Amino acid sequence: MKSGHRLGRRFGWLWAAYGTSALGTWLAFGAFPLIAVRVLHAGPAEVAALSAVGSAVGAAVAVPLGPWVEFRRKRPVLIAMDLVRCAALLTIPTAFALGALTFLQLLLVSVVVAAADITFRAASGAYLKTLLPAEELLVANARFESTAWSTTIVGPALGGAAIGLLGPVVTVLADAVSYLLSALGIRATGGHEPRPGRREAARMRAGDLLDGWRYILADATLRPLFLNTALFNGLVMAAEPLLAVLMLGRLGFAPWQYGLAFAAPSIGGLLGSRLARPLVTRFGQHRVLVAAGALRALWPVGLAFAGPGTGGLLVVMGVELGLIFCCGVFNPVYATYRLERTAADRITRTLSAWQVTSKAATALLTAVWGVLGSLLGPRTAIGLAGLLLLATPLLLPRRTPAPQPHPEPAAGHI
Repeated sequence: MKSGHRLGRRFGWLWAAYGTSALGTWLAFGAFPLIAVRVLHAGPAEVAALSAVGSAVGAAVAVPLGPWVEFRRKRPVLIAMDLVRCAALLTIPTAFALGALTFLQLLLVSVVVAAADITFRAASGAYLKTLLPAEELLVANARFESTAWSTTIVGPALGGAAIGLLGPVVTVLADAVSYLLSALGIRATGGHEPRPGRREAARMRAGDLLDGWRYILADATLRPLFLNTALFNGLVMAAEPLLAVLMLGRLGFAPWQYGLAFAAPSIGGLLGSRLARPLVTRFGQHRVLVAAGALRALWPVGLAFAGPGTGGLLVVMGVELGLIFCCGVFNPVYATYRLERTAADRITRTLSAWQVTSKAATALLTAVWGVLGSLLGPRTAIGLAGLLLLATPLLLPRRTPAPQPHPEPAAGHI
């Protein structure tokens, strides 16, 4: 590692772009449901559809984009996806100002943003692997992770204040501007990005759409990690709406207490991401991956024991702190492990398939747990999700793989 872990000007611009768009996203957190309810007077079914259908259809739209992006330079794709998200979001305040905003428009914008988000994430992983040498990927991913949790701490509070003072449409505008600034930051990275080699057939074939999944499922270490993360993330996210119902309904917590229960523990993610590299240096990547992946599964079942009052609030905060801390350690190690294991000419398709599966699994499990919550009650359904999460460590990779060859970064950009 270089002294002080300086990753260069180009990474600095990429990191700044990531932080700007992440902050914008958290500023607008919850804006779409609020617009649907307060402006368009939508009911519960429509609000649920806005979240589930938007993500699911967006994931389906993103499927053909992975193979298409694989053989193109990634920096122009990243800029394009930022501009697409910016333009889509700008249609909402524009339509609102003209008195023409509809629920269908909200739904279409959520689909476009979801598809662009998946494509951006897939392309960014491939771009990062060409931007930095292999030994610096963990440092870079840890910085992204710490930035993500920092914006989680600050963003919702600022966004909530902005929504209270100016309304949810203004926060959507702020989110759109953040994507524009992100595009400018990525453009400022400059430098030469080599064009990826193309296969004999320049035209994308139908079978190419499944290449990402084939690659993952054929790899003895990526396959269990893929199943682990899809199931873990899906179950955790599926329990979140039920926890909101439990805390804001039966337990009688105020909205600010509910927000505090998740914002304050995010400091754990910041601390965990800071510790990721020292832990890997001392214990090794595979041991940290498995240990943090197993420990994060132990916490969510505790949410089923939350009660009313200060004690119940502390239980939720304690569980979330432990969960988020373990995720803060796991996420950058897992992101680096996945990049190292994936061949350079397969990264975009692999990450796209990973994101699509994660989105689809979350949408499906959220729908299933909504039904279970209605039949069994939110507390029982939360407890069931927690018990199933205890089995997810069985899907973690059990052996250390040999990393895939990593291309040397182009001269002059570090």
